[in-house]
Amino acid sequence: MRTDPKVSIKGLYKIFGPDPESVLPAVLGGMNKPDLLERHGHVLGLQDINVEMQTGEITVIMGLSGSGKSTLIRHLNRLIDPTAGEVLVDGEDVLGYSEDRLRRFRQETMSMVFQKFALLPHRTVLQNAGMARRVRGEDDAAASREGRKWLTRVGLSGYEDAYPHQLSGGMQQRVGIARALASDSPIMLMDEAFSALDPLIRTDMQDLLLELQTELHKTIVFITHDLDEALKLADHLVILKDGYVVQQGEPQQILLHPNDPYIEDFVSDINRARVLRVRSVMQPVASGNGHDFAGIVEANDTLEKLISLSGGDTTKAYRVQKSGEDVGVLDMKDLVRALVPAAPAQTGAVR
Repeated sequence: MRTDPKVSIKGLYKIFGPDPESVLPAVLGGMNKPDLLERHGHVLGLQDINVEMQTGEITVIMGLSGSGKSTLIRHLNRLIDPTAGEVLVDGEDVLGYSEDRLRRFRQETMSMVFQKFALLPHRTVLQNAGMARRVRGEDDAAASREGRKWLTRVGLSGYEDAYPHQLSGGMQQRVGIARALASDSPIMLMDEAFSALDPLIRTDMQDLLLELQTELHKTIVFITHDLDEALKLADHLVILKDGYVVQQGEPQQILLHPNDPYIEDFVSDINRARVLRVRSVMQPVASGNGHDFAGIVEANDTLEKLISLSGGDTTKAYRVQKSGEDVGVLDMKDLVRALVPAAPAQTGAVR
């Protein structure tokens, strides 16, 4: 059962230009991005964004370059103010915060992990990790204690006295994550946090984030242009194009049921067997009557694992369990059908 969202974005618009408010009525009336630029010399950055982010979940916002994803995340901590709309955190209007309240909000409620690490080169790894604590006025002992704790958790114990230039890119990003975690903020913003890393290191960082999230249950907003990364990390996936939301929802369902040709193109080259989970293609438990099961599988197993387990035999069926309880039935014929991309729904996204 869903609770009230931790973060709620409602009717958010961002127009860049000398007089955004003067052209807002035209945008609200349906003027698109190219026409706004041609007729009024303004750029439509975000258009009617409505997204709810739940406590303890990873919301991934993805899209190609220029889609508005980095612009959107910067509205959450008001590095950018919208032209119109609302940003609510725990039901409070962030846009109404005073300067002092906004400063405390950034120090205590939201931490941020940047693509380019943003470490202070003249500070040690330990000093960088505890920086958020120092900025909000805590003493060196408390900052160092928390910094050391989280450096150990991200695998950097022993590097406390090193400087950023002495670390690899992956290690520097671990310091950035430790710094965000040491702030003890309930919300983490991660803007293309792993994009600058080599593929193998990037995979390690994704695994580390998921491992930490299993324990910490942070509310994480993660920006990426990589669909494989989005599908791996997201509890809730939001796909942007030209500043508007094309589709959002549970990642597995978006992959199985794209509602727009743009999304269909996006997911067409995905290795579906590696990404899709048994829970997404299984049938209800009752449908297993009369089946002779070949074994038991887990709801979160990938279809790739099931193909290997079955030896590709489409006559087999498996009982599906989660935490030891029967939750469904997987017929290998259903698995094979799921490997064929579905055509998009006839109704496209609202622009």
